[in-house]
Amino acid sequence: MKLNEFKVETWMTDHENDCQYNLTETCVSSLSLLELQQFVQEDIAKQMMSMKMDYGPIVGSTRLKKAILSLYEQGGLENITITHGAINANELVLMSLLEKGDHVISLFPTYQQMYDFPLSLGCEVSLIPLKEENDWLPTIEDFESCIQEHTKMICLNSPNNPTGTTIPLSLMKDIIKLAQKYDCYILCDEIYRGVDTESLELYPSFSDYYDKAIVTQSLSKVFSFAGLRLGWIKGPQEVIDLVNYRRDYHIISSGPLDDYLACLVLENKDVILKRSRDICQTNKLILKKWLDQEPLVSCVIPRHGTVCFLHYHLDIPSAEFCEKLQKETGVFFVPGSAFDIEYHLRFGFTQDEKVIKEGLITFSKWLRQFDHQSIDIQL
Repeated sequence: MKLNEFKVETWMTDHENDCQYNLTETCVSSLSLLELQQFVQEDIAKQMMSMKMDYGPIVGSTRLKKAILSLYEQGGLENITITHGAINANELVLMSLLEKGDHVISLFPTYQQMYDFPLSLGCEVSLIPLKEENDWLPTIEDFESCIQEHTKMICLNSPNNPTGTTIPLSLMKDIIKLAQKYDCYILCDEIYRGVDTESLELYPSFSDYYDKAIVTQSLSKVFSFAGLRLGWIKGPQEVIDLVNYRRDYHIISSGPLDDYLACLVLENKDVILKRSRDICQTNKLILKKWLDQEPLVSCVIPRHGTVCFLHYHLDIPSAEFCEKLQKETGVFFVPGSAFDIEYHLRFGFTQDEKVIKEGLITFSKWLRQFDHQSIDIQL
């Protein structure tokens, strides 16, 4: 098993700790345990200090599973298992279900794990290229042209990283109908789902509509608790059983501390998600105002998720562009080349608005060296 370099994760590791303006972060501004305490009645510190540090519930406590199920319309305890973040959830699903020679359909650009990990297992992968002029959305015809008799799985990320676009219910139903015809699984990484809680009925979970859908999530992005490293899988019981057999070779359990704290986060999801929604919506408006004034950058601003894909109109490779920008200004982006798409930058709606405003103004001042226009950006 040979894996390709995970480009976006490598770039983040090498660059994110040496910047002044992180404009590419995907996790909504992280919360502390002190801030979490404001939402709950019980004394968190007292509970944690008295907790025995054994393995805890191996596949997740009943309390935690019930809290997770509150995010969905369908499913029972047998349809949930706990993982170390969504990246581990995706890995466990892919390793449990895919074998050499299986055919997989995925999107491009998207999170690299969704196509390169199947390739490492010896799978044949067909990629559907997403087009900016189509708002980064695929069509059902794209899936129909790729699907084969031996297609085992369709791998999706919705809302998508890096474009932020979400598969709407109408297209979701068409994809499900196609998957049913070929009796294949749908794996959807839904880690960015949930910020826009008022419109979830228009962008529901795949797992609520298809009995062979498997979805993954975690506390990292919209719940602002990436440090807990707690994720989950929701899927058919037979898939959950397979994953639980495999987990003994990988993670054993997530531990009692993470389990307990995750319960508190999810039991207070409404106030946490409102905070995330307010932060993202504020920063989307800031970005829109900035784009109206900045001639060298354009973007399809998605309705959902925490990221989007800026398109800069200069003939400079994106890695070189980002290295130079960060070195000279402290403004940090992930380059499009980390997703194998040039002349783009991943932007995150997740930081404090002061960071976003100052970072974008600094970015525009830096861009003026390329077009020499006198532009005074007002945010």
